[in-house]
Amino acid sequence: MLILESAIVNEGKIGGIYLKLYEMTAYEAAQCLKRGEISSQQLVKAVYERINSVEPVIGGYITVLDQERVLAEAHRADELLQKGQAHSPLAGIPMALKDNICTNGIPTTCASRILSGYCPPYDAFVTARLKDAGAILMGKTNMDEFAMGSSTENSAFHTTVNPWDRDRVPGGSSGGSAAVVAAGEAFFALGSDTGGSIRQPASLCGVVGLKPTYGNVSRYGLIAFASSLDQIGPLTRDVRDAAFVLDIIAGHDKQDSTSVPGKKEHYVSFLGKEVRGMKVALPMECFGEGLKNEIKDVVMQAVEKCATVGVHFSEASAPSTKYALPAYYLVAPAEASSNLARYDGVQYGLSVRDAENLLALYWSTRKQGFGPEVKRRIMLGTYALSSGYYDAYYLKALKMRTLIREEFAKIFKDHDFIVTPTSPTVAFKIGEQKDDPLTMYLNDIYTITANLSGLPAISIPCGFVEGMPVGLQVIGRPFDEGRMLQFCYCLEGLLGIKGCMATINVKEGK
Repeated sequence: MLILESAIVNEGKIGGIYLKLYEMTAYEAAQCLKRGEISSQQLVKAVYERINSVEPVIGGYITVLDQERVLAEAHRADELLQKGQAHSPLAGIPMALKDNICTNGIPTTCASRILSGYCPPYDAFVTARLKDAGAILMGKTNMDEFAMGSSTENSAFHTTVNPWDRDRVPGGSSGGSAAVVAAGEAFFALGSDTGGSIRQPASLCGVVGLKPTYGNVSRYGLIAFASSLDQIGPLTRDVRDAAFVLDIIAGHDKQDSTSVPGKKEHYVSFLGKEVRGMKVALPMECFGEGLKNEIKDVVMQAVEKCATVGVHFSEASAPSTKYALPAYYLVAPAEASSNLARYDGVQYGLSVRDAENLLALYWSTRKQGFGPEVKRRIMLGTYALSSGYYDAYYLKALKMRTLIREEFAKIFKDHDFIVTPTSPTVAFKIGEQKDDPLTMYLNDIYTITANLSGLPAISIPCGFVEGMPVGLQVIGRPFDEGRMLQFCYCLEGLLGIKGCMATINVKEGK
């Protein structure tokens, strides 16, 4: 039973601890709404209070929507809930979207000056799905410009900080989404993942981050970075919330040619099922050089807990994964150089109109509109695709991508999942790696293989090092998100760690 006291909820089932409304998981909040113990408007007001209190410190949002407008949406959700006409568990729940996911009439900037003032005339597929489910959009979150980065320091607007330690980065490129969920500024958020951009910030901020199988969630309305790698997925406070959000956003979309048709899974139904007898691979290449010993110890302690419920672990090898990083940093920039060619200053966004001619317009607009990291990757990609270098670089990278996919398929013949650390380190200091792109790129070393192979992968909190959260990554077979969530739900219960803990470490109003 829940007893309401002003904006504070006493949730008896979690030990009688008093929680502020914004500290609940989306599922807990939904249960309260369903029982009529709170309203969506109360949730929205609580989240706005939290945003007003900590956003000047966190900097997780680029755009926070007008409160009157959002409260009107919450009022409509309350009416449906009271009439019993809200059929989604996310109805009335405040959420946030990464600022590369299109929202009709709401600025979508990709954290870039080149899209200044751009308001899409349509909603992304996932935006429409969440609106139809009755979720309440609070705002658009900060990110590395065009999703190119691992720290959210490449935003054209401001740097987001980690809610656990304001001197550290939240990860990237979905750092804003991870930070607002960890800090209580939204109950869940969506991000995009091209090489780890959901999972790595989830690890660094102590929340759950899920990258679905390529083609399981429509990319329609996602502003492209690398089209063969990008996927949209949820960042949540626990595994159960991730399953609820994936239930809403997954499914075939005829507007996306890469969206895979087929029977839609009900992911929540997998939670709580038996995991005994599952087989998990630990790839040797992910537990060796470059991984801090403290991170390895925390991940292995989590692995050992699984053995107590009958999960079997064994070592495996995927030797080609050592070439994954260079392969990724040829494939992704090559696709980016093609995708970003459309930003020419003519149709929308920034336009330097005092240019002498059309070529000068292109030059000046891109020079002023793109940041240093985006320019670096466009140049890398253009070089890799240029005459005389295509076969030597880009084609070899594609062949290596195929080898990695084949090695993973071989592992999955004898195993259900692959477990690795999510990141080789905990969150690093702001500015520590910004001027060293090669070191920055190494943050993706364990996550990019899932993108290159199109596999589903999830990061869940598994412990702490230096008082900062550590993430464990689980990679599954294609379209096996249900069983992957089943395994992670069990592991989360064994570990007893949930992402909302970060809220206690934000010093409000400072």
